[in-house]
Amino acid sequence: MKSPAAMRFRIGVAFAAVVSLAPAAATGQAVARREKASPHAVARTVSNREMLRAAQAFLGTLPEAPRRQAIYPFADEERFNWHFVPRDRKGLPLRDMNEAQRKAAMNLLRTALSEQGMDKAREIMELEVILKELEGLPPENDRRHPEKYYFTVFGTPADGEVWGWRVEGHHLSLNFTTATGKVVAETPAFMGANPAIVPSGPQQGKQILKQEADLGFALLHSFTPEQLQKVILAQTAPNEIVTGNSRKATLRTPEGIHYAEMTPDQQKMLRQLLELYLGNYRPELAADLRRKVEGAGMDQLHFAWAGHRTPETGKAHYYRIHSPVILIEYDNSQTNANHVHTVVRDLTNDFGEDALREHYLKHKHGK
Repeated sequence: MKSPAAMRFRIGVAFAAVVSLAPAAATGQAVARREKASPHAVARTVSNREMLRAAQAFLGTLPEAPRRQAIYPFADEERFNWHFVPRDRKGLPLRDMNEAQRKAAMNLLRTALSEQGMDKAREIMELEVILKELEGLPPENDRRHPEKYYFTVFGTPADGEVWGWRVEGHHLSLNFTTATGKVVAETPAFMGANPAIVPSGPQQGKQILKQEADLGFALLHSFTPEQLQKVILAQTAPNEIVTGNSRKATLRTPEGIHYAEMTPDQQKMLRQLLELYLGNYRPELAADLRRKVEGAGMDQLHFAWAGHRTPETGKAHYYRIHSPVILIEYDNSQTNANHVHTVVRDLTNDFGEDALREHYLKHKHGK
């Protein structure tokens, strides 16, 4: 059994060894000249091509048995079987990969996430080592393991094909779908942290999702007593994100304070909070979600809060950003309110279902 330090080092090496994707901008310019498409269409096309190449490269490193383990048919229900609890998954875990395979898997992840997002993903994985130490689990117990993060490809990554992929483990679930030569979905996207703030040991005070907490409280504390009457949904925080791991997000009607009822400074803070979550994605994918929110109308955004209003140990709290097209939830209530769950849901297109419906209709009618 490797030491905790060795496990953290191995994960760090896997992330650091990712092949640079710096030529993307030049590639995008070439595509733009060639296709004379809109900047938005070009960005999504370039992102898809990078994902496609990275997925093919990853699968190309796998011998027959692990390759079969990593691939599922696109239509398989497993594609929707997402969760964020510590459990075994379908797919190929990092711990069963050699160095070249881990490097290729992380290269695939980098085609979807920004540096900020990659850092959070790495730290979430490494937090399993700290959690194991805090729980006093014996070395042979692998319930907490920084390499129990599974890569799963759905369908066949190829030009003109509909396919998708997922990376998932405890407190991390990222799902992507591509069709018609574009990335058409980047949700559900879950990131969590337990402990939210490391209470002891060499990394005492470490807080992976600190900005999500700080900006949420800053916005809450900016409201007047009159505004708070609309902001506060309940005095007690839910014990979990409300939508859980549902295939389709169940919260449909936005509650809380309306964007139009905020002052300009409060609106700015809400936009900053929104951008923090979108900023986990590569810029072109973040722009896709941002464009959807803006298209539905920024004035459709709502902010709501439940639970305690001060960031103290043991004080459970919850907030959400909600519009007809997007839902972002933050919950810190479990483990004496030192255990954060966050999720981003596209209310019109989780798992690409809306985009795929349109794609299949066009294909059916030969358009």
